[in-house]
Amino acid sequence: MPFRILLLLLAGLMLQAQQPPGPPPPRSAKDAAPEDITGYWVSVVTEDWRWRMMTPAKGDFTSIPLNPEGRKVTATWDPSKDLADGKPCKAYGAPGLMRLPTRLHITWQDENTLKIETDEGTQTRLFHFAGKTKAQTSSLQGYSAAEWDVSRPTNMGFLPPPPPNGKLPGSLKAVTTYLTPGYLRKNGVPYSEDTVLTEYFTRTNETNGDSWLLLTSVVEDPKYLAGDFLTSDHYKKEADGSKWNPSPCRVK
Repeated sequence: MPFRILLLLLAGLMLQAQQPPGPPPPRSAKDAAPEDITGYWVSVVTEDWRWRMMTPAKGDFTSIPLNPEGRKVTATWDPSKDLADGKPCKAYGAPGLMRLPTRLHITWQDENTLKIETDEGTQTRLFHFAGKTKAQTSSLQGYSAAEWDVSRPTNMGFLPPPPPNGKLPGSLKAVTTYLTPGYLRKNGVPYSEDTVLTEYFTRTNETNGDSWLLLTSVVEDPKYLAGDFLTSDHYKKEADGSKWNPSPCRVK
């Protein structure tokens, strides 16, 4: 090999060695999760018991900030019509589903898609961390764009130091759009196709060994609500799926 070519090869290798390494490949949502929320969870109804454990009377929209149009639509609720129209699941869309007394089964469908199944109504929600890959169509569960939010303050407004695994505490944030119209409660309190649902899921581990999943939800609907509808829900971790009992949607 000619001496000049050898020098050029050596110079190229030295230049390559001097260049800083490129950025590491992005981690998947599953690997970046600040907390593990997979497994089986059961809802523990600690607020609004009479409106969640039983179907409220027609026209009862207590604590929901309906505007005049929302009140008008609520008064027209007819469960027999929903059944005749083949729409028994209108109370099982994303904005109302998590308020029902149900169990959750949370798993990873793939590295960037979290799946939440409910046994009440046998529904499935998908939380997408990779963003939209194609044009979306409206559906009962809509399209949920998800991210890990480690900026939510804890410990009196201050984030504690990172734990030994290097992961900050945080929440799963999901924003759901592309919804078909449905009910916030089983007695026909409506939400429209313009609804935006924002949710935060946070896991806590208690000193007695219990684990809880806390859900804060905000429903925005300019068509039927006079303001945001804010709720909180609590789920307790179960050891396994032995109590999992899928059931169909019910109109009442």
